[in-house]
Amino acid sequence: MKLNGGQMICQALLNEGVDTVFGIPGGAIMPLYQTLPQYPGLRHILVRHEQGASMAADGYGRVTGKVGVCFATSGPGATNLVTGLAGAMMDSVPMIAITGQVAREAIGTDAFQEADVTGVTLPVIKHNFLVMSAEELPRVMKEAFYLARTGRPGPVLVDVPKDVFVEEAEFEYPETVELPGYPPKMEGDPEAIKRAADLIAQAKRPVIFAGHGIIISEAYKELQEFAEKGQFPVTTTLLGIGSFKSDHVLNIGLPGMHGSAYANHMINDSDLLIALGMRFDDRVTSKVSLFAPNAKVIHVDIDPAELGKNVRPTVPIVGDVKHVLQQLIPLVEKADRRDWLSHIDELQRNHPLWFEEDDVLRPQDVIQEISDSTDGRAIIATGVGQHQMWAAQLYKFKEYNSFITSGGLGAMGFETPSAMGAQVGLPDRVVWTIAGDGGFQMTLTELATMVENQIPVKIALINNNSLGMVRQWQDIFYNHDYVATLYSGNPDFVKLAEAYGLLGIKVTRKDEVGPAVKQAMEWNGPVLVDFQVEQTENIYPFIPPGTGVDNIVEDPRLVKKRVR
Repeated sequence: MKLNGGQMICQALLNEGVDTVFGIPGGAIMPLYQTLPQYPGLRHILVRHEQGASMAADGYGRVTGKVGVCFATSGPGATNLVTGLAGAMMDSVPMIAITGQVAREAIGTDAFQEADVTGVTLPVIKHNFLVMSAEELPRVMKEAFYLARTGRPGPVLVDVPKDVFVEEAEFEYPETVELPGYPPKMEGDPEAIKRAADLIAQAKRPVIFAGHGIIISEAYKELQEFAEKGQFPVTTTLLGIGSFKSDHVLNIGLPGMHGSAYANHMINDSDLLIALGMRFDDRVTSKVSLFAPNAKVIHVDIDPAELGKNVRPTVPIVGDVKHVLQQLIPLVEKADRRDWLSHIDELQRNHPLWFEEDDVLRPQDVIQEISDSTDGRAIIATGVGQHQMWAAQLYKFKEYNSFITSGGLGAMGFETPSAMGAQVGLPDRVVWTIAGDGGFQMTLTELATMVENQIPVKIALINNNSLGMVRQWQDIFYNHDYVATLYSGNPDFVKLAEAYGLLGIKVTRKDEVGPAVKQAMEWNGPVLVDFQVEQTENIYPFIPPGTGVDNIVEDPRLVKKRVR
């Protein structure tokens, strides 16, 4: 049958199982928007900024495992997507961005709202297409979705000139994709699997390092079976949180720059790291030469480029982590590691994360209350900074894949739109976004989108009137010289919430935290709770960049208590 380009895209989206699109129209993409009413199966959510569209598509894609989709017009519309696309690339999130482009004859003339979006995005996404005829669209859309969701997932952009949206051609949607140069490898090499099993059999102090790959491949059952059979303590990367339940006795939590001291000491004392679907980024390793100096390394990842990029593995295994674990589990003997686990228990007793010291309202109190009130079963979306690390440390995740954060790119402003996308994707789940007052103000216009679409996200604003993480670094490295980090002009966030149509709640005392969280949970709609916390509270532990675990800085209050 003959369809125009806009109809082809809508039909392709339906064929690929898409039900929701986030976006904003504009001149170049208007023909696609005018086609949307013909396809009632596609829900379009009109955001207030294209960055909100890409970040909402990201949150949607993470929690559902489906491909998130966003639309934007040419020029500034398309370039406003870039931060969200780059974040999705670094965090391996499946996403499709459809952008309008100026008409074919105007390309290269610096026409109104023209930008070379394929050139702009090429370095920060998995792949992109510039579609120069409607007859290409069925193949391009099929390939785009295949690339976005297979292998190591990532964002793919399809740039479509305005006149291609209205051009007609035969629509025949392909059933298969033929990309000879793109063969994702699912099974691990049997010889490498055997070598890994041999290393495990020799290890006395092994540690599993679980990353985002566990969540992407849905290897939850395999990871638990593997950990329990071998009695391996499990530590997770920031994006691996939610791959192994927080209340499992073998879960040792988050290591790295702001991970627990006990998890970092455990890695330092280990003789074998079993790295599953993670990439040994600098926030985990700090100075590589000082990282796990006595440990051999088994590294499993579907992306061969990650093997040996930062840490040289003893046994590299290319493959999907779910398949590799299924191959490895039968070769691993049941083990008794009581001595090793007892040592880790002692580390946990000697190096607690925090303790309640006084009646001052601290960010930790807020995270703890949200964790308890939701029984660890909410989806938590965060921005980037101190609040992100407190959430990662203290929220007890009892449901898989429930932590959404901008890990690799570290994009402030991610909290509100990603939470919105997650709530749209899983409307029956409770979604809290834990936000800092700095990042929140970068994308707060999406509050209007939440109200307009009745998206009941609960917002915990950790308000310390500063860019807290930067202020902390100024404390430590710049002798308390606060340059451009303290906010003296923040708005009244409760009035702001009310202006947008949300319920706004202000909390200034510790005894108000519980009632405020309860009220937010009972409110049938989006809520903003302004928690006015202690400005000088810092996130601990902290491993300074370029150092190792021997230089870890723990909370001085804990150190003082331990000495006493």
